Amino acid sequence: MIQALLGRKLGMTRIFDENGAVTASTLVEAGPCFIIQLRTPERDGYTAVQLGFGERPRPNRPQKGHLKKAGLPERQNVDALREVPTDNLEDLELGARIDASIFAQGEIVDVIGTSKGKGFGGVVKRHNFSGGPKTHGQSDRWRHSGSVGSGTTPGRTFKGMRMAGHLGAARTTVKNLRILSVDPERNLVALRGAIPGPKGGLVIIRKSTPELT
Repeated sequence: MIQALLGRKLGMTRIFDENGAVTASTLVEAGPCFIIQLRTPERDGYTAVQLGFGERPRPNRPQKGHLKKAGLPERQNVDALREVPTDNLEDLELGARIDASIFAQGEIVDVIGTSKGKGFGGVVKRHNFSGGPKTHGQSDRWRHSGSVGSGTTPGRTFKGMRMAGHLGAARTTVKNLRILSVDPERNLVALRGAIPGPKGGLVIIRKSTPELT
């Protein structure tokens, strides 16, 4: 059985339960995805499925040929291709359609996405530093870091020292999110809480298992 599905983040909303309690949730357009390629242990050394999601207005010739091998000559506009884990390849065939019905309400999943890019960030914003003192003559080092290396031995800055730099735009995984509702007809999945990425960003919803977490 396929363990994950590609989707698109639609935005956040609120969901009320039968007791009137409100829960912040994120809506994801999960699928439909199409099986583009099967990874077998005999040929590739592992078991996985390559899924295609979305539409691309003008695919190039290599993309058209790759999709044609999957038996999808009429669907030449898959936008995103990702490999997802699967238990086995039984009952799976090229070109098969996979939708949000593989998930159930109350199920625990992990969401993988690309976080929002925020450009160059200082140490206070990037690493949650507290900054320098606000008194005793300190006037221009409020949001700076402290010492990054000694003056004599070893006399250098060690690699990995937390400093200012590029913030965001990185692969991020949020684990153990509960599915609040599933609408297979419209391929909508409501997840409890927030997930990484902006509106319209590509995400992977993966069933949470001890092997993967």
